[in-house]
Amino acid sequence: MARKAKRRWHKKRWETIQRIGGKKGTKRSLLVDGRGAPLSLIVAGANRHDVKLLARTLDAIVVRRPKPTRNRPQHLCVDKGYAGKPAEQQMRQRGYIPHVPTQGTPQARHRRQGKARRWVVERTHSWINNYRKLRVRYEKKAANFEALLHLATAIICWRM
Repeated sequence: MARKAKRRWHKKRWETIQRIGGKKGTKRSLLVDGRGAPLSLIVAGANRHDVKLLARTLDAIVVRRPKPTRNRPQHLCVDKGYAGKPAEQQMRQRGYIPHVPTQGTPQARHRRQGKARRWVVERTHSWINNYRKLRVRYEKKAANFEALLHLATAIICWRM
């Protein structure tokens, strides 16, 4: 008995296969203060761009914000995904001074004038991921998942 020859895959192996439809999952848009305490949290589908969630995130702050003055302006440090005129206009309309790294230019590592604070948001996301129920979304309704996220952020604020 002879072995059957396998059919050869004619496409190259390193080509990616395009998905049909949107991206699965959930995106959390989070605003924190300098210590990492969550101030606002928005849940949306993973196929939404960050800039489209910026206005909702800035408007959903649960703590009353002090008025920005000339002596005490309020700064907002964001990542490169928020670069562009629409995002900058939304931040300036709400009284923030935006700090967005410029696209395409490498960041100078040794010439920092202030502290880099964008990692604080990543740390808060990891604090939220410490709750096993929130690491993977099992809830079908977005309202239930958002309620659990708000409970976790309340516990994080209480522990600070």
